[in-house]
Amino acid sequence: MKTNKDWNFDNTYKTLSQGFFSIVNPMPVEKPDLILLNSRLADELSLDFSETDRAELASIFSGNQLPEGAEPISQAYAGHQFGHFTMLGDGRAIVLGEHLSPNGKRYDIQFKGSGRTPYSRSGDGRATLYSMLREYLISEALHHLGIPASGSLAVAKTGQPVYRETVHPGAVLTRVASSHIRIGTFEYASRFLSREKQQEFLDYTVARHYPDLEETENKALDLLKRVAEKQLYLVLEWMRTGFIHGVLNTDNMSISGEAIDFGPCSFMNTFDPSTAFSSVDINKRYAFSNQPGIVQWNLAIFAGTLLPFIDDDEEKARKSAQEVIREFEPRFKDEWYRMMEKKLGFSKSGKQEKDLTDQLISWMEKSKADYTNTFLVIANPDETPGHFKADQEFRNWHDQWRAAIEKQQGGLSEARRRMAQINPLFIPRNHLVEEALTEASGGGDYAKFDTLLENLKNPYREQWEAKELQNVPPGFDEQYKTFCGT
Repeated sequence: MKTNKDWNFDNTYKTLSQGFFSIVNPMPVEKPDLILLNSRLADELSLDFSETDRAELASIFSGNQLPEGAEPISQAYAGHQFGHFTMLGDGRAIVLGEHLSPNGKRYDIQFKGSGRTPYSRSGDGRATLYSMLREYLISEALHHLGIPASGSLAVAKTGQPVYRETVHPGAVLTRVASSHIRIGTFEYASRFLSREKQQEFLDYTVARHYPDLEETENKALDLLKRVAEKQLYLVLEWMRTGFIHGVLNTDNMSISGEAIDFGPCSFMNTFDPSTAFSSVDINKRYAFSNQPGIVQWNLAIFAGTLLPFIDDDEEKARKSAQEVIREFEPRFKDEWYRMMEKKLGFSKSGKQEKDLTDQLISWMEKSKADYTNTFLVIANPDETPGHFKADQEFRNWHDQWRAAIEKQQGGLSEARRRMAQINPLFIPRNHLVEEALTEASGGGDYAKFDTLLENLKNPYREQWEAKELQNVPPGFDEQYKTFCGT
């Protein structure tokens, strides 16, 4: 049974040659129940569900009932997971189709947790309510922080148990992204498909995401440059807010420059560059400070898949690609300083601003300062909460910072205004996330989940509010682990 509620599907991925996907339908669930529906994102998609009853919405967003025009597929891809190449694919995800909004913007509509696919291997294709609520919460937080990321349109319970370490209630997440084309998709084509199909996929990706490159002299090289630029600014945003993706494999890097597949992600509280909470990241490969280098490494893998299309001469192709990859590190360093100087309210960049940045980073690491709160205290020292330890070294640094700020255009008041626009007051603190998810998924109490979600909708404010939300319980993060939910 199909239903049409303003859906406007135009499924171009399904026109690709055999091998890029498998046709598969969501597996029916026993007792669908709609838990969350994202009205903000529905409005962005121009989908009006106001006259659809809850039972029908539950049926749609659990996969029991397909929207008109949906042509479900699971995508094939590969990837380097923790540095090792693996054949993968959508093991518990199904793309319903590509929805076109009235302004012509294209979105993948994807179910996550909707049952087995040809790529499930030994998995059950299902997802826990806990992990789907987590992705919904974090994706909304990223959106309001201004970080490009996949969105979450709905969460529906399945009424069926999911067996992991313990038994969990099952759920389906409806995920929205500009596409789910990954570096790993290019790896898959490069390893397993013909040269003609690789060319087809390159042309398709450029036409879908970067049509301005279609007529350039070297489409493949220009695609590499554009994706490298997108990923550079994405990881800068992560570093700005203290976000740790958690499982930054090549199959989890989107060509569009959106954060996707951030299941075991977290936000850093105490400033420690080696922070990593993901339970699967045993060696801290994807720790906070490693993220720029890992993104560069992943881009090098992407470059390798494009070499045959950059130049027929392999040596020339390799040289051209290496130039792009080598530029990433110095460019990131320059842009990181610019970003940090903005976090400190500076209107210009120079040696003094760079030195003050370096001194602050050194102090934060040595004193184990809270990353988010530090910048709030710098802007508003009179409102310093009792749990923030401002020692003499910090006060001396703050005096130097203030003297430098007063010499810049607009002085302190203008600097504070700039800082409030880039430094979040609220982030998804790990202990608050866990409290909200445990009570919601375990006992059906959504009070803390709803409160946290509401606070995260307005993360940038000039005046401190709800200071208790800034205080992390002692010792919490030392024991904290995040999980993929697979």
